[in-house]
Amino acid sequence: MSISEKNHRWAVVLAGGDGTRLRELSHRVSGDARPKQFCEFFGGKSLLTHTRERIAPIFHSDQTLYALARAHRPFYEEELAGVADRHRIIQPENLGTAVAMAVGLHCIVERDEDAVVAFFPSDHHYANVAAFHASLQTCLATIQEYPESILLLGAEARYPEVEYGWIEPGRTLVESRTNSLHRVARFWEKPTSDRAERLQRRGCLWNTFVTIGLAGTFLELLRATVPGLMQSVKMPSDGCQLDELYNSIGPVDFSRSVLARIPERLVVLRDSESGWTDFGSPNRVVDVLSRHSMRPAWLVPSAVGAM
Repeated sequence: MSISEKNHRWAVVLAGGDGTRLRELSHRVSGDARPKQFCEFFGGKSLLTHTRERIAPIFHSDQTLYALARAHRPFYEEELAGVADRHRIIQPENLGTAVAMAVGLHCIVERDEDAVVAFFPSDHHYANVAAFHASLQTCLATIQEYPESILLLGAEARYPEVEYGWIEPGRTLVESRTNSLHRVARFWEKPTSDRAERLQRRGCLWNTFVTIGLAGTFLELLRATVPGLMQSVKMPSDGCQLDELYNSIGPVDFSRSVLARIPERLVVLRDSESGWTDFGSPNRVVDVLSRHSMRPAWLVPSAVGAM
């Protein structure tokens, strides 16, 4: 069996974040307290809808899960009305990416032990969706050659951003103008401005957090890096009665607690053409909309000046 076969491809959309850094702008856009992934910043669609549409050509809806937070139900209930309960992971609260990923992985392996799993944040913008699709297809075709590794999609850095994680490429595995593949030498989480400038000069990449691997490999690395979490996440998770679990554990960030600790188990695919941006700050949102000549109704001079 080829592990790249489509019937073993699973996606998990991470949509349980609280969006605290963008809270003021999100309120300006939506008029209520919804987190950014449920806001319609451009195109008359929420960031979550943009994410769903972006991955739909590659992942079947029956093999796509959504990690959500119970408190956000009023904001996603209508949008996800057609999504079956078994495809929703309703978290009692947001305890970080590693917790949501661990629960999602357990939901998937109960249904498909041979799954290849891709995790997607729900607050991103891609200037070139076709290039993103090409990179993603390359990732899915490549991971079968490196089944013991986790593959990260790394965006070509355009400036020395201090709020992103950075990936330092190591040995080149596959040469390509747009999608070269490398071992990971080191993972840097939110560096200082001086270090970010040095990382950019050295050709390091932004971590998009699009993360792909065999479900079994993800679980192995989580057990090795955060064993306490994985000892707790043993329960059957269909529909997920998660209250008891979430009352017994604390927040765990996947980048800091896992990626930064096991760079030798990571490979990175360089994405040089998709124009990826994380909608993590108001200025970044406005910059993306301005660069692509998008003028939604909420983007008026007074709104820009307030930021």
